[in-house]
Amino acid sequence: MGSVEMSTSVRHAGTVALVVDGISKAFGQGPGAHSVLRDLSLRVEPGEFVCIVGPSGVGKTTLLRCLSGLLRPTSGSVRLGDTEVSEPRAEIAVVFQDYRGSLMPWMRVRENVAFPLEGMGVKRAERRDRAEQSLAAVGLPEVGDQYPWQLSGGMQQRVAIARGLAYNAPILLMDEPFGSVDAQARFELEDLVLALRRQLGISVVLVTHDIDEAVYLGDRVIVLAGKPAAVVDNLEIDLGVERDQFSTRGDRRFATLRSRVFSEVCGVAAQQPAGRGEERA
Repeated sequence: MGSVEMSTSVRHAGTVALVVDGISKAFGQGPGAHSVLRDLSLRVEPGEFVCIVGPSGVGKTTLLRCLSGLLRPTSGSVRLGDTEVSEPRAEIAVVFQDYRGSLMPWMRVRENVAFPLEGMGVKRAERRDRAEQSLAAVGLPEVGDQYPWQLSGGMQQRVAIARGLAYNAPILLMDEPFGSVDAQARFELEDLVLALRRQLGISVVLVTHDIDEAVYLGDRVIVLAGKPAAVVDNLEIDLGVERDQFSTRGDRRFATLRSRVFSEVCGVAAQQPAGRGEERA
């Protein structure tokens, strides 16, 4: 992928940390309340790539929704610098798992990327410029006039990522973004996001069930476990900034880190009784 040309406001926007301070989240009230998160704290530094893993149904998506402002915690706080995140904010963009559901099939690709900016009051000419820049950034400079259904699954997910970039947001949250594409497209998308993080200086928080993916992408891997969920590991991934699918995954350190996360996720998962899963992953 070539160099990414985006506005200076994006390239230098990552100047404040995203801080989660002792949040808990329960659904319902009284004896029947279902507690999903318990006294959970973490911090995402400017420009950092953090991956969140854990057993299926542990509450990873619930946490991501709290980070985005789409869901308010029952207690505790999520802050962007000194500002509490109690509703969706322009500084935080979200890429959802189901790109087929998030892209509108009756809109051309360029319109799909630009559409959310209309509600932010961005003028038409700037919306088009941002959409074109974002599509170029994800390697799709010539598909703006096509419809999503004319593109492959991997290309559609690139469009969804482009829409997140069009916000000019310093923080990008991603919920299982590569789970619906084939292995080759998944590897290409992983490397794309690494390149975007490096070139734009954005922070990325990615929820995934794929342990190898988390270790490959992350500067840190946060492991959630328990019912309700809490942080059981906050693992630094010392594999360097430059990574590639062959040498990085073949590194002995990669195998050691992967084994540690695998034992924590799968060991805890084996001990957990089947219960109500509020979220899909």
